[in-house]
Amino acid sequence: MTTIVLPPYDDVVARYEPVIGLETHVELGTNTKMFCGCPTDFGGEPNTRVCPVCLGLPGSLPVANRAAIEATIRIGLALNCSIASWCRFARKNYFYPDMPKNFQISQYDEPLCVDGWLDVEVDGEMVRIGIERVHLEEDTGKTLHIGGATGRIHGATESLVDYNRAGIPLVEIVTKPIPGTGAQAPEVARAYVTELRDVLRSLGVSDVRMEEGSLRCDVNTSLNLPGGPWGTRTETKNVNSLRSVERAVRSEMLRQAAVLDGGGTIVQETRHFHEDTGDTTSGRSKETATDYRYFPEPDLVPLAPDAAWVEELRAALPELPRVHRKRLQEQWGLSDLDMQSVLNAGAVELIEQTVAAGATPAAARKWWLGELSRRANEQGIELAAVGATPEHVAELQRLVDEGKLNDKLARGVLEGVVAGEGTPSEIMTARGLEVVSDTGALTAAVDEAIAANPAIADKIRDGKVAAAGALVGAVMKATRGQADAKTVRELVLSRLGVEG
Repeated sequence: MTTIVLPPYDDVVARYEPVIGLETHVELGTNTKMFCGCPTDFGGEPNTRVCPVCLGLPGSLPVANRAAIEATIRIGLALNCSIASWCRFARKNYFYPDMPKNFQISQYDEPLCVDGWLDVEVDGEMVRIGIERVHLEEDTGKTLHIGGATGRIHGATESLVDYNRAGIPLVEIVTKPIPGTGAQAPEVARAYVTELRDVLRSLGVSDVRMEEGSLRCDVNTSLNLPGGPWGTRTETKNVNSLRSVERAVRSEMLRQAAVLDGGGTIVQETRHFHEDTGDTTSGRSKETATDYRYFPEPDLVPLAPDAAWVEELRAALPELPRVHRKRLQEQWGLSDLDMQSVLNAGAVELIEQTVAAGATPAAARKWWLGELSRRANEQGIELAAVGATPEHVAELQRLVDEGKLNDKLARGVLEGVVAGEGTPSEIMTARGLEVVSDTGALTAAVDEAIAANPAIADKIRDGKVAAAGALVGAVMKATRGQADAKTVRELVLSRLGVEG
């Protein structure tokens, strides 16, 4: 296999213009599946949440889920889409083991929601992402490849299919092509999926857990010469984290540039993103709409949402994330630059929940943007996955406020929290990290420090109070940092008969 030498990213964006597009699949949080009464909860034993309808057995007939239709309309309204007054489902025909009917009930040329937009902020600038369509369909089952090293079919010894997911209501949100983003294309892609996730969460239509597959993203990428026609796109499938969306765009831009620089051509295909390397590899050639042989679903009546119902749903939309963030910024007293740092770290919701758990905004921001962000960056993971919860952080700060921990000891406790050792209080006790509050023990340590440093003690007695810092440091060292520095200083001055 020939190794492709990737050019520098700055060189790529200087010579090519990227065009991106994103197709986001959202599993709706309905109680039952799209066309039957099977439950949708995650994590059941394989093939236990199935029935004749979602298994596609002969003679079974689908019935559309009203709650899923309502959720889709609410998504469309939140994304500034026009809602169709009449639309219908279509059969999308293709043959794959996780498709029990050998077709998927979807929507083709008559989607429920069309022509919307979503504004996202990247480096302080607003970018408007056009929404082509929001349509409703059913999810497929899940294929598990056993025996290989990668979890993919290549190298596997056998494959198993779990149909629990088959038939779960799935909304697909498709952007219009997004040109003109230049070097910021990866950041724009991530910002869009982040904002979309926040919109969906605010609507309460899905838990949008990318790690569980309830939010999945297909990333389309192409390159063209400046001013030239758009290039051939590739589609990187099922990218399952915000960080990976950004990495997938960047990786594909580099790969395509290397292919074009070498005189090759880009093949329209699906590609797989590898979390460990950040690379993409070829999947299969990309089908066109004619390959799916769409035709209207004969077992379902068309949808005709009542205009009054749509307006009722519009009026009941919650405060959307951008408005919510602006309100939080004012409540927290942050500058635009400080709020941007919070956004860049993906910490808005975490800080908000920490404040709700009892911490001040300043304290919550300090921990999430400081020690916890550092750990997340070192591990290459999302901040929310670092191992600490908002409740943990609020409890940690409460222990600091109560004088049971100082900042240094609190960092040691936090280390135990992210390692899964328990709550901050449990770890403080188990590790013996609580601030020494026994006045007798502290007085003895102060006396020892004074006796060991007579020259410094004389300076303090002579009025050079600043010299007390050296004795405070000695006491802090003797107590392994578990004394309160302010209390130690007061004791030093008191034992030397000096006013503070």
